[in-house]
Amino acid sequence: MRGLNKVLLIGNLGKDPEIQNFDKGALLAKFPLATTETFKDKNGQRQDRTEWHNIVVWGTLAEVAQKYLRKGMMVYVEGRIQSRQYEDKEGNKKNITEIRAENFQMLERRDNAAGQGPQIVEPGAPSEVPGGDMPF
Repeated sequence: MRGLNKVLLIGNLGKDPEIQNFDKGALLAKFPLATTETFKDKNGQRQDRTEWHNIVVWGTLAEVAQKYLRKGMMVYVEGRIQSRQYEDKEGNKKNITEIRAENFQMLERRDNAAGQGPQIVEPGAPSEVPGGDMPF
């Protein structure tokens, strides 16, 4: 066996997706996702711990994210952990760990004319970025 890199998250968007367009029509959506766990400390007091995850979505999924996702919405995300290095504006090298989403579902109840229940979007497999890896 070579290994497994799989992430499953349910959390709330920290802000609306940030959209970037690249050459050859590649579309990228980025958004922070907050997951919160609740536990009792050694004194029996309830505590909340929130982790922030950087979500990256490419192609068709990025289009769906741009159209439907909004700050505060609860979303289920499937993907894999990906780390990369970049240079900031001052020329300093920075490391970042992201979740490259391969699928997501909106878990929010949406108002619609038919008065139906939760709106679940399963956009399918994302389009791959031309040339393979992320260009930034």
